Amino acid sequence: MKRLEVKQALKIILNPYVTEKTFDLIEKENKLVFIVDDDSSKKLIAEAILILYEVDVESVNTARTISGKKAYVKLAADSSASDLASKLGLV
Repeated sequence: MKRLEVKQALKIILNPYVTEKTFDLIEKENKLVFIVDDDSSKKLIAEAILILYEVDVESVNTARTISGKKAYVKLAADSSASDLASKLGLV
C-alpha cells in the first residue's frame, strides 16, 4: 500500500480544535482533537498524524459536527498529547 505524502496529509488534517473540553482530553486521556477533511477515514487520519507530527496513534474516533468533521486522536503511551499541544502552540 502506498504511503501518504506530506502534501496529502496536510489536506486531511485541517487544524487542531481547542476548547476547555479538549484541554481536559489532552491532560486526562492523552487525546488531541483535530478538524479533518470530511472524506478522510480513520486509517488515513492516523497515518496523516504520524507523518505530520511523528507521534504514534493508538486510536481515532470521528464525529461530524457543525464545525466540520472532528477526529479524536488518542496517542500511544510513548507519545505525549501535552508535548504535541505545546509544539503546536495550543498550550
